Amino acid sequence: MKLKIPFFLFLGLSLSTFAQENLTYQKPSQSILDLADYERAPSVSMDTKKEYMLLTYRNTYKSLDDLNQEELRLGGLRINPITNISSTVTYVNNLKLRKIKDSNEVQVIGLPMNPRISNIAWSPNDKKISFSHTAASGVELWVIDVASAKATKLTAATVNANLGSPFSWMNDNETLLVKMLPKNRAPLLDAKKDLPTGPIISNADGVKSQNRTYPDMLKNKNDEINFENVMTSELYKVNLDGTATLFKNAAMYAGESFSPDGNYLMLNTIQKPFSYIVPLNRFPIQSVVYDKAGNEVKVVNKVPLTEIIPKGFMAVRKGKRNMSWRADKPATLAYVEALDGGDPANKVEFRDEIFLWNAPFDAAATSLVKTPQRYDRIIWGNDNVAIISDEWYDTRNTKTYVINPSNPSQGPKVIFDRNAQDAYSDPGNFETRKNQYNRYVLAIENDNAYLIGNGFTKNGQFPFISEFNLKTLQTNRLYTSTYKDKKEDLLEIEDFKKGTVLVQIQSKNEYPNYYLRNFKQKNKLTPITAFKNPFESIKNVNKEVIKYKRKDGVELSGTLYLPVGYDNVKKEKMPLLIWAYPAEYKDKNSAGQVTQNPNEFTFPSYGSFIYWVTKGYVVLDDAAFPI
Repeated sequence: MKLKIPFFLFLGLSLSTFAQENLTYQKPSQSILDLADYERAPSVSMDTKKEYMLLTYRNTYKSLDDLNQEELRLGGLRINPITNISSTVTYVNNLKLRKIKDSNEVQVIGLPMNPRISNIAWSPNDKKISFSHTAASGVELWVIDVASAKATKLTAATVNANLGSPFSWMNDNETLLVKMLPKNRAPLLDAKKDLPTGPIISNADGVKSQNRTYPDMLKNKNDEINFENVMTSELYKVNLDGTATLFKNAAMYAGESFSPDGNYLMLNTIQKPFSYIVPLNRFPIQSVVYDKAGNEVKVVNKVPLTEIIPKGFMAVRKGKRNMSWRADKPATLAYVEALDGGDPANKVEFRDEIFLWNAPFDAAATSLVKTPQRYDRIIWGNDNVAIISDEWYDTRNTKTYVINPSNPSQGPKVIFDRNAQDAYSDPGNFETRKNQYNRYVLAIENDNAYLIGNGFTKNGQFPFISEFNLKTLQTNRLYTSTYKDKKEDLLEIEDFKKGTVLVQIQSKNEYPNYYLRNFKQKNKLTPITAFKNPFESIKNVNKEVIKYKRKDGVELSGTLYLPVGYDNVKKEKMPLLIWAYPAEYKDKNSAGQVTQNPNEFTFPSYGSFIYWVTKGYVVLDDAAFPI
């Protein structure tokens, strides 16, 4: 039997095809649009003394122009070749200042037209704020005077912001060290016009290596030339009046750090050869210390190309690593070296050794301490106190030690020894504050240090502040949040003697706001901000953290959202959306712990399933998925 299809049906199909080709961007339903098309509250940045706060405003989403910008993908970076800044930046479009004790916000005057602001940084004395503005042709350096709330442009659009922050404040508060595009910079090669002159040759030396697949790697000689081009900068000293003085000639500067006393500067530069299989953080790096006049003092480190490292999460490269200035000394470098060859499979008594090296680096570095596990971090305190931690992935163990930097022979004292995944036993993080060098060091009052903890327990989350005696190694709880219908985050202690702490408080339908709490004055609470809830349409959504058991007995949890008006008595069955991501644990106890707070503000972020609660779906968000 022959099937006859009318001509008008073909015509209809044809018209349908053309209609789809002309389809424009569509809007979602009104219930979702009410949530998605909201006005973002400003982000808050405060000065060290908590006298001023900077309010930074940005668009809720990137524009189509931002998403359609030109892009180079080189060495793991994504760069706009016209403006010389990362193509992934989300820009700030307005700035306001406010005295914390005053409710009036002051508009920063003199901002550029159509601001595209990033790389915001307070000066060491908190009297100025630097930022970059991405103009049509490139990146400019601007500075705000905090007292007058006035912005001033310091440079033309010649700043090189292709890799990290393009400028750093110097200790004098009057000068910034700025990466600028070289004056004789060559044009970038065009892959469509500048064709390669030969094949790409890869050599295999037969050595086993464990490497993941990285995106945006260099692929050929043209990429190498363009990478060197976009990474190369000249370093200038730029004063607040806009005067620019060449400090160092062109090189591929990857980072800079001043010594605490400001007399030395360590510059890290990318070296050749480059790699086609690992990103730029594994390229060769040379670290050189200069005096403040720009004279070379010492080459302090040379890191080779690191394409091959041993297997395992605790594997590291050989040689000096984690090199940085000791925060409580004028000019001393600290660094770490592996004692196991960087290979976790090697059985050794100690895995890492920490060294100290005093400027001008004429004498050899001295050993400070050896760690039985892989070095994690150090918090410098003073001549007699520093806090060190190490870790080991296979056991999930982490240890924290107190040491005497002036007497390494005393050896480290273990103060915490725990499973890093055991949230219920977490003692918290040590508080720091700025010292005379404007560097953050361990906060110590009368032989006491201070800890701020998340406070997860089997009964809920109750953040806390503890006092830790550095002589007796005993802990005393000073404050514990008692909220059961709100979530309180303890951010930092502002005055240790008065008991003032900066906190953020939120609830399911109350937007997170900042407060000053005094835990020594009956927990007195002083509001700082009053941001409104931009998601009023879902403020009555039922939200709770539920617990349930897996067949193997592991306790699981997740945040459950029920549509507005859902009848908990009838318990009508509804379609369910689940968001889950697997996490690896060593034991059932840690895997079953609840680290979600039902009182956290409901914020439907990009890609969130929460939008679908407005369409009659039940959502189980962040469902535990331990493996």
